[in-house]
Amino acid sequence: MKNILKKILNNKKTKKVVKKKSKIAKKIDKQKKISKVIKAKKITKEINKKKIIKDNKKKDKIEIKGDPLRIPKNNEQKPEIKKVKKQDTEKRLFKVKEYVVYPKHGVGQIIETKKINIGGIDVETYILKFEKDKANGMVPVNKQSHLRPLATINQINKCVSILKSKPKIKRSMWSRRAQEYEAKISSGKIYDLAEVVRDLNKGDDIMIDQSYSERQLFEKAYERLLTEFHIVMGSSLEDAQKKLDKALKRNLEKQAQKVEEKPVAEEPVNQELTE
Repeated sequence: MKNILKKILNNKKTKKVVKKKSKIAKKIDKQKKISKVIKAKKITKEINKKKIIKDNKKKDKIEIKGDPLRIPKNNEQKPEIKKVKKQDTEKRLFKVKEYVVYPKHGVGQIIETKKINIGGIDVETYILKFEKDKANGMVPVNKQSHLRPLATINQINKCVSILKSKPKIKRSMWSRRAQEYEAKISSGKIYDLAEVVRDLNKGDDIMIDQSYSERQLFEKAYERLLTEFHIVMGSSLEDAQKKLDKALKRNLEKQAQKVEEKPVAEEPVNQELTE
């Protein structure tokens, strides 16, 4: 009896072990199947990506063959490049043989108008002659706003009143003041030029020290103002200079000596502009 019972118990244990083993095997099989499916999906994705890349490369090659200078980019509208052969037409404000003021060089005369080819574009320009510098310059007609006409007689009179007024000298560093004076000169405005000449004028006072840069800025502004006075007044350079020096109280002794040397009948009439 004991042997029979032992056999029965052993059979039950073996069945339980077999059942447990079969469950574990099923789980392992499931995991293997899942991993196989995942691997298959990954492989298909990679294949699809490679196909897309190949298709894009083919499209790019076709576009490059069509126009080799254009760089292809996906999902981008490519702008059309228009070639400009002529400059935009603009009315000429100034005439030939007319005097104008170019801020960087001063007073100049328009000799002619000329068409010049710049970078494949026909540009109409003014040819300016600067007598003082003995040089010619070109200004495109579409940038003629940088030029200004000569001052009127009323503006000349106002300049004279500015020259007669008291100078306004700041106490800042000379380097900063020099920059301000240079900006006023290069602006081309006649009132700014008059202010620079007034502020840097030392008159006949030899005792006052004047640096080289001060003297240079004064002479630059003085000569530009003098040429404009000379052309607007329609007088000689000497008469225009007398007008300026009288307002600035410069070279008064020299002028007095010249007046004394000449007879009274031969004295030139000094035309003074109304202020």
